[in-house]
Amino acid sequence: MKTLFRSSLLAALALTAVNSAVAATESAASYAAEFSHIHQIKAGVLNVGYVDIGPRDGQAVILLHGWPYDIQSYVSVAPELAAKGYRVIVPYLRGYGSTRFLSDQTPRNGQPSAMASDVVALMDALNIKQAVFGGFDWGARTADIVAALWPERVKALVSVSGYLISSQEAGRKPLPPQAELQWWYQFYFATERGRQGYANNTHDFARLIWQQASPGWKFSDAMFNQSAKALDNPDQTAITISNYRWRLGLEKGEQKYDAYEKKLAALPVISVPTITIEGDNNGAPHPAPQAYRAKFSGKYEHRTFTGNIGHNPPAEAPQDFVKAVVDAASL
Repeated sequence: MKTLFRSSLLAALALTAVNSAVAATESAASYAAEFSHIHQIKAGVLNVGYVDIGPRDGQAVILLHGWPYDIQSYVSVAPELAAKGYRVIVPYLRGYGSTRFLSDQTPRNGQPSAMASDVVALMDALNIKQAVFGGFDWGARTADIVAALWPERVKALVSVSGYLISSQEAGRKPLPPQAELQWWYQFYFATERGRQGYANNTHDFARLIWQQASPGWKFSDAMFNQSAKALDNPDQTAITISNYRWRLGLEKGEQKYDAYEKKLAALPVISVPTITIEGDNNGAPHPAPQAYRAKFSGKYEHRTFTGNIGHNPPAEAPQDFVKAVVDAASL
């Protein structure tokens, strides 16, 4: 009798596990369908386009894309997190997708502290007091800055390539030739020819960067074309050129961000719980993990994603990225 009872119990538990897995899969599929629905909200100087999926009372997760990518980098990550009970917000940065400036008079400024301010303004508009942040490329830099300047707004951080806070002073310092070679487009954008070239060939430029930054990633034409639509934003060229010229000290930026830049120039330590990530085949410029370990004073882990993973881990290794976000939230 005991054996029969034990067998029945194990069978029931197995069935429950299967049903739970099926429900989670169906839930993720449902959220994946919702990912194409773009919301709009006025926040700060912008009307921000964003995806918002998952339970509204769930722990907020904000996922930030880089250049020249868009929210599609999280098309597999966000539904999985939503199915686990998180409220997942994936905004288009200024100059991307359906995000627009509210005024024609606002400078099309791409300096990093401006983008971080945009995210805080979005949180305020959505009445989100605190969120788990995840990002890569521009998105990681933006998340790092929010964590450094507004740590009370960040429950935990997942940052690809770790600590990306810098300053104009640091950007003026020359690097060894091999390192400078990786920044060829930054110098190209410093010229008028570069500005015009990017404006005239934005999609081709983006495809080349994708290939160089993730040499092992075999993305499809359909995937690229879906993402590249976000680069048709009327402010894309202005924001991109501004971002890279600001880094080289060729643009002053806006005075209202000066206090932030002064704090960031000191390269502040990030105190929030953090998991940093690096791909094992990242073809874009990036610091070595040991170079930034001391910049994180809270609970910390570093993970190297293996399997020919490049510069865009949420798209190239979505399951590993989901796990990093979940684990960071419970550090």
